[in-house]
Amino acid sequence: MTTSPRAAAAPAVLVLEDGRVFRGRAYGAVGETFGEAVFSTGMTGYQETLTDPSYHRQVVVMTAPHVGNTGVNDEDPESSRIWVAGDVVRDPARTPSNWRSRRTLDEELTAQGVVGISGVDTRALTRHLRERGAMRVGIFSGAKAGADEAALLAEVKAAPQMTGADLSAEVATAQPYTVPAIGPDGRELPLGSARFTVAALDLGIKGMTPRRMAERGIEVHVLPATATAEEVYAAAPDGVFLSNGPGDPATADLTVIQEVLGRGTPLFGICFGNQLLGRALGFGTYKLKYGHRGINQPVQDRATGKVEVTAHNHGFAVDAPLDRVSDTPFGRAEVSHVCLNDGVVEGLRLLDRPAFSVQYHPEAAAGPHDAAYLFDRFVQLMAEQQGAQRA
Repeated sequence: MTTSPRAAAAPAVLVLEDGRVFRGRAYGAVGETFGEAVFSTGMTGYQETLTDPSYHRQVVVMTAPHVGNTGVNDEDPESSRIWVAGDVVRDPARTPSNWRSRRTLDEELTAQGVVGISGVDTRALTRHLRERGAMRVGIFSGAKAGADEAALLAEVKAAPQMTGADLSAEVATAQPYTVPAIGPDGRELPLGSARFTVAALDLGIKGMTPRRMAERGIEVHVLPATATAEEVYAAAPDGVFLSNGPGDPATADLTVIQEVLGRGTPLFGICFGNQLLGRALGFGTYKLKYGHRGINQPVQDRATGKVEVTAHNHGFAVDAPLDRVSDTPFGRAEVSHVCLNDGVVEGLRLLDRPAFSVQYHPEAAAGPHDAAYLFDRFVQLMAEQQGAQRA
């Protein structure tokens, strides 16, 4: 009888901050890693998840039991590298089965030095995180998997927590770049010829997001997270976009956002950008017990009553009242969307200025396309603003 590659892999152990231990086999690079243990409920889209900068310093537990069955290709990454601190799976695929596959997930994790663990009861681990909350975790494989568990636990407890972490600048682009608009014929338009120009603050942006805007005729100038208001307006933007990203929103500088709101420039934020808009308006943010991660989260648009199935990746949320319109330094604001699972604020809308945001991912990579209309709403705001300026 032949031995499977997984059975031959080095031993590995996962140690949670509260002392719970899971044992399995190495998956990806052999070594050790630390991060915040979170779980993602998507049945597919693991490649997009792993390359999403919002997962920086997080160890992701895949709740789908079988992972890696479509391998890894060169078209679906959402950034230039894998950002997760570690990957936890139950049953890795032995052989990928997809015509676009170029290598196995195990090979990709190994090549990028990402430590993971397989053979773990991810259902039990997910239930534990739901009950106890997201917490620090360490994965140790190879010789260290046999070390004293108390010593490994001490290392986990010495790792930094996500609360108070300022991470956007660590994942954002260092240099500005431009994504050209795409014309009706599917070809890129010459720079400077698009109907709309958007300055996008890269707080951990996914590659599909500027593409979704480019498909709508928008030229997107992607700027570093540390960009100043002067640098934002140097692009002569018709609108400003706040991207997703990792870390605690309480650590962010809100100066640029407040400047944009003060000028009345159309503004659209998603995920981390939603939290920053909330804080700029005077609302607080707080850490969720275990967060929302996956591509099957139900959200209701409170204006229409429509329910959208949406893609999420967030561990923090905005603390804004659901039962009334709020007065803010920039006019009246209301909660526009709410999660039907737990009542968490999923969107904000200013009533007196052209600004709105959602807590989820309308670019849907991976995920359903129910929320794609939000990019059209952004286009409409910019068109109305242009019309008002001409009048």
